[in-house]
Amino acid sequence: MPTTSSLDDNKKLVVTYRVEGGCLGPIGHKHIDKFCEYSQQNIETPFSKFIKLIITPRHDKNLPEMQFNISSKKINHRQAEKYLSLFGGSLDNFECELSDQLTQLIQTYVNEHIK
Repeated sequence: MPTTSSLDDNKKLVVTYRVEGGCLGPIGHKHIDKFCEYSQQNIETPFSKFIKLIITPRHDKNLPEMQFNISSKKINHRQAEKYLSLFGGSLDNFECELSDQLTQLIQTYVNEHIK
C-alpha cells in the first residue's frame, strides 16, 4: 500500500471542480472567475496529500462539474474512488468536505465582494 508521504504531485489524483456563476446569485456570472481564484487560495483540504484540487469556472455546460485525472489521464468516478481507497480515503468524504467548504466560501465571498 503506497504511503502519502511518498506521493509525488504528478501521481496525485487531480480533481477539477467547475463552479457555476449562479451559485453566487443573479450577477454571479460577473464574479465567478474571481470567486474561483479566491476559493483556490482559501480552501483547506485534509486530502492534499493525495489530491490536487483545481477550482475553475464552469463556462462550458458541456464539461462535467467534476473531472478526475491521474498523470494527465482522465479516469471515471469509480476509478477515482478505487485510487483514493489505496490511501484510506473516500471520494464521498472528499466531495462532502469540498461541498461544505465551498458553501462557506460562497457565503463569505458574497458578503465581502458582491453588493
